[in-house]
Parts: sequence; C-alpha cells; structure tokens
Amino acid sequence: MTKLDLNFEPAEQLDLKDLNEHVLKAEYAIRGAIPMRAEQIQDQINLDPESVPFDKITTANIGNPQQLQQKPLTYSRQVVSVLQYPELLQHRDLLVKSGAYMPDALDRAKILLDKIGGSVGAYSSSQGVRGIRDTVAEYITRRDDGEPASPQDIFMTDGATRAVTYLLSLLCRGPQYGVLIPIPQYPVYTASLTLYNTAAIPYYLNEKSGWSTDAEEIEIQIKKTIAKGIKPSVIVVINPGNPTGSLLKPDVMEDIVTLAAKYGLVILADEVYQENVFSEGRKFYSFKSVLRSLQRRHKIIYDNVQLASIHSTSKGVFGECGQRGGYLELIGFRNSVREEILKLASLSICAVITGQAMVDLMVAPPTKGQPSYEMDKAERLAIHNTLKERGELLYNTFQELEGIECQRPQGAMYLFPRLYFSQKVYDAAKKADLQPDEFYCHALLESTGICVVPGTGFGQEEGTWHLRTTFLAPGTEWIQKWKAFHQDFYKKYAD
Repeated sequence: MTKLDLNFEPAEQLDLKDLNEHVLKAEYAIRGAIPMRAEQIQDQINLDPESVPFDKITTANIGNPQQLQQKPLTYSRQVVSVLQYPELLQHRDLLVKSGAYMPDALDRAKILLDKIGGSVGAYSSSQGVRGIRDTVAEYITRRDDGEPASPQDIFMTDGATRAVTYLLSLLCRGPQYGVLIPIPQYPVYTASLTLYNTAAIPYYLNEKSGWSTDAEEIEIQIKKTIAKGIKPSVIVVINPGNPTGSLLKPDVMEDIVTLAAKYGLVILADEVYQENVFSEGRKFYSFKSVLRSLQRRHKIIYDNVQLASIHSTSKGVFGECGQRGGYLELIGFRNSVREEILKLASLSICAVITGQAMVDLMVAPPTKGQPSYEMDKAERLAIHNTLKERGELLYNTFQELEGIECQRPQGAMYLFPRLYFSQKVYDAAKKADLQPDEFYCHALLESTGICVVPGTGFGQEEGTWHLRTTFLAPGTEWIQKWKAFHQDFYKKYAD
C-alpha cells in the first residue's frame, strides 16, 4: 500500500497543446492524408472485396520497389541470409551442390563476417564497420574515375534520411538561418526544417527545360534572403531529381559549387538515385567529381567548399528500402565539425549492421569471372530496363491526355506531371476544402485505387498544379485504368 496521499485530482493526459509545436507543424506528404486514406480502403477491401470498384491499392505514392514486386537481387540476399545464420557455412558443399547457394556468395558472407567481427547482432563503431567503409571508398574512387576517397570521410547510416537528419540537426541554427531547397523537393527537407525551426529558402526548378536548375535564380534568392537578415547556410541539391526525375549537367553543377564557395554554403548532395539514369547519352556525375575538377583548376577559390553526399540501398536496382542501408561522405569539413557529426551518430550507437552489409554488397557486386557475375548482371539489367520501359510507357500515356503536361523522365523513378484544371474543378475542390491537385488525387484513389501524391506536398510555383507518381507498379493495367479515369474526370468537369 502506497504511503503517498491519494487525496488529489488526477492530472490530465497530454493534449496537442503540450507537444513540441515544431513537430505539430511538420508535414510529410508521402505518407499524408491520401496514403492514409489508401490504407483505410485496403482494410475495407480485406473485409469486403465488393465494397469498392477495384480489387487492390496501387501504391504509386512512394519509391518502395519491393512492395511492388521488384525482386531482390539473388546474390545479395544469399549473402545476408548467411550473415543472419553463419552456421550455414558449415554445410558449404551441400548448399553449393544442391544449388541453394552460389559458392562466391558463401565466400563473400565469410569475408563480411570477418569485417563485422563475427555477428550482425553486435554493435559496430558509431561511424560504421571499417572494412565496409573501405569498400565504399573504393566504390566512390571507381565511380569518380580515380578521384580518391577515404574511409575516414564515410559514415554509415540507417538509410539516407538518417544522414539528412545528422546534417540538418547540426547545421540548422534557428529562424535567422536558412537552407536553400529546390522546388519541387522531397518533403523530408521541408519537414526537417520545420522541426529545427530554420527558414526554408526555395529556389524554383525550370519545368519547361526539363526541371533544370538556374544558378542565377538561386543567387537572386540568396541575395533576397540576406537582405531580410537571414543567413543561408546550406544548399540542398537532389540529383537525379525527386520528384522531377531530372538529371543535372556538369556545367550547372559547377555553377552551384561556385555559389557555395562564394556564400559559404554547405552542399547537401542527395544522390540516392545515381543508378537510375534513363536518358540515352547521359550519365550521372557526382558533386564530388565536379568539385575536385574545379579545385584542380582554381584551388584557392574552391578549396574551402564543404560537401556532404548521401547514398542509399533503397533505390537504384537494389531497392532494399526496409534494410535501411546508407552512407554519408563528408568533403572539406574541419575535424571539429566531423567530430560533432560522429557524436550525433554515437547517440544511435551505430547503423544497423545488416544495412551496412547491404551497402557493401550494393557498391561491390560480383565481378567478372565469379560464379554469380552473369546472374547478378542479368538481374540488375532486367530491373533497370523494366523501370525505363515503364517510365516511358507512363510518360507516353500522359502525352496522349487532355489537360496534362509531363517532362520525359531522365532519372530516378518518378514523373511529376503538370495538371490544367477547369473552373468546375476549382469550384468542386473549394467545396471539398481541398486544393485542386489534392481533389484530383483523391478522386483518382477513390475511383481506381491508384495512390499518388499531389504536387502541393512537394512545393510548386504558385498557380500551377502537379502530382508525383512512381513508375514502379508492375504491369500496364493500372496505367490504362488511370487513362480511363482521367478522360472521364475531364469530361465530367469540362467548362
């Protein structure tokens, strides 16, 4: 029996007024109102399949490849399965003879077990497993045509989002500071800036020229922001683009690096879609390779530029979103700043070990001559080609439709078409207390089960309306359903 006085009125439970106001203000459209409604409808389908005019939800709102039947790469999954249960190595001959495992997958698993210290159930150092950071550094050096990378500059993270969190939590210092973000942008950036009470400084991408970036437009925004007493401290660049699917050219990237040198901006290069390049004759250039080229030509001007580049196992042909593998490479930062990032990493102890292993496998696939090489190469090529073909199919379908304008996908796994609406749509949307693009996306979901995200959640020029869709969903039936819905929608709301 307690000895405390029980003669009191019980305290009230927490209410929203008791919570951090910045958390309440943060929004993440990818999992916002429309995806939440999609989950409700799926539950409804599970209970009563005849209650809606479709048999499933098509989740085109989020880049989650394996949810949409993209198969995991055989080699990487074989390796990770052995990491989870190392006793399998004791039966190597049987596993190889039966065809259950490729011999080089078992060899790679043993190497990785040695790197991580014998068990994926143990913590690693907070910066990540040294042997895996070595592998990442070797990959970056190959990718950038010999530009050297160091494992000391690499931090293993739980996906790319954790890397963004580390950087912005350190660099966002309150409302008197600002972060330049592209519009449209991936909503994790605006949500994070709201959490950290730091100003978002938009720079608009040029839709008519394939969502290109204009350095002069960025500098105008910088000068306007400084005139308001706000200091820009970071510029976020997403390349290839999310949600736009654009791909930056080296000369544009040089302009961005020049602005960073001129105004002391940290470049946060979101490069998670670097393997998703679809335009013929185009290739991905990393910001690091561009920076190093400028430093060789003009060392004094560019020597102090600070660059943070992030990558992830979630995209590309790997598509291992749930494994939460990622890394952050820091270039040009003082050791005192790097130590603060390491401190933030230490608060989480370490990144998930299997996620770190997945990064190792992503950046160092089987090489020519190894037993798994041909299989792995074929699987990767098939995924890449399927994404490219489906992106083209969806783009061509949009080209046929009234009231929709779309840029050809150059990279990533998204289209961000512009929608033109009649006054009747504006009126109906207002009556429903929705923006016009939200109204369209709600109608699309309720009629077809296709879940996409309105452009409102990504930012867009005032007076324009868009949506973001992935082209990950298998088959073509959902594209034809969308086409039929769109034609009916525009007929219904024609002026």
